Amino acid sequence: MDLGSVPFGTLPKVLSNTLSCSSYRTQGGVHVHEDGLTVTSPVLMWVQALDTILERMKALGFDFSQVLALSGAGQQHGSVYWKTGASQVLTNLSPDLLLHKQLQACFSIKDSPVWMDSSTTAQCRQLEAAVGGAQALSSLTGSRAYERFTGNQIAKIYQQNPEAYSHTERISLVSSFAASLFLGSYSPIDYSDGSGMNLLQIQDKVWSQACLSACAPHLEEKLGSPVPSCSVVGAISSYYVQRYGFPPGCKVVAFTGDNPASLAGMRLEEGDIAVSLGTSDTLFLWLQEPIPALEGHIFCNPVDPQHYMALLCFKNGSLMREKIRDESASCSWSDFSKALRSTEMGNSGNLGFYFDIMEITPEIIGRHRFSAENLKVSAFPGDVEVRALIEGQFMAKRIHAEGLGYRVMPKTKILATGGASHNKDILQVLADVFGAPVYVIDTANSACVGSAYRAFHGLAAGTDLPFSEVVKLAPNPQLAATPSSGASQVYEALLPQYAKLEQRILAQTRGPPE
Repeated sequence: MDLGSVPFGTLPKVLSNTLSCSSYRTQGGVHVHEDGLTVTSPVLMWVQALDTILERMKALGFDFSQVLALSGAGQQHGSVYWKTGASQVLTNLSPDLLLHKQLQACFSIKDSPVWMDSSTTAQCRQLEAAVGGAQALSSLTGSRAYERFTGNQIAKIYQQNPEAYSHTERISLVSSFAASLFLGSYSPIDYSDGSGMNLLQIQDKVWSQACLSACAPHLEEKLGSPVPSCSVVGAISSYYVQRYGFPPGCKVVAFTGDNPASLAGMRLEEGDIAVSLGTSDTLFLWLQEPIPALEGHIFCNPVDPQHYMALLCFKNGSLMREKIRDESASCSWSDFSKALRSTEMGNSGNLGFYFDIMEITPEIIGRHRFSAENLKVSAFPGDVEVRALIEGQFMAKRIHAEGLGYRVMPKTKILATGGASHNKDILQVLADVFGAPVYVIDTANSACVGSAYRAFHGLAAGTDLPFSEVVKLAPNPQLAATPSSGASQVYEALLPQYAKLEQRILAQTRGPPE
């Protein structure tokens, strides 16, 4: 049973009417500060959200005595600062009182920085400089310095509020904070969520002493030692046994970040790729031998400690597709699909880059069209424009995935989700570009489902049972598209050309790459 699988980052949104919009006065679960860069969430709001959910479940007659193990997911990159003495309060919780009533004085920082925060640019540059540059930091920790990453947030707190930092006895991620509430003691940070901090050496699975020293003093003792993501971190606190009727032997499996939990929920295996085709397009990759780069993120794998996962985000997703639909396909998805079917694979060599807002991967803005002779052109016919957009989006995804070490394998499958995954013609192009079959799966609650799977996996801890065995009876995804005959030859020829044009655009817009 997965009770703790509701991602703590979403709890304030779930309970916005009762919590966020009243006593905590947040919007969307967060406070955006006057500088427009600092974004925080009240820690006690998260605690009260847990209280509210458990109390409602109790009122509805949920049988907590049947819960054998639990795990959960928290929004990545958020951090919680436990005040000196908080561990004593956490260990001695009274079952007669709600959690948020007992933990009010337990936090040295009452408003937690969250993933939306972008106020730590100075600390990012300091961290990169301390280890030899952005690529050196990425090779060490899986990512270059990002403003939302926890190490940089800790550095800012230490620099701007040293007294609060000195009164902090433990720093948790949102995930390990949530697990701590269930344990009644500080839960360790798991490898997978810990690798989104710019602090963990992803190869050795230990804190980087150089990164710790660059961020704040005595940081290692405040973080505790990281643990494998499948670890059972302890038994549930007696507080939950007495107040809600959990069995005393209920196991708490290490909580992790929402993105790693989603990988578990989608049941990716080695060589697989998940593509979320939404407002932004996101790729989840299973990697055996990662190549950390300046773009994207490498995390420790949440279900296999020997492997890794990568995450790539592309801003120009469904909104870009909708614009081209409206401009080139008479505002009709039916006409859009007809254009894809009426044009040939490879689009006769016509290639396009469509970034109406500044892209993340890579950092390009604008629309750039090239003929088969690599000459820049101002426009394409409508049907060519549609195919150029979709082929370009998927070629970019494959190129940047391979830049992180991803390789299509004979057993590779692509799991597609999001709004565009309902369009079979778009999925056909995806299958052709990657040379792998595409399946569709309902991942609306993938982080929650993944946490449930991980809790179940935790019950088998110590038996070396592979995660794939634990989830083998779960519903299978549905096959949606298989590669067309000749697709591999077409795109193996086009991909290098597309990559060169991308570098050409980058060089023209911001100078040659470093």
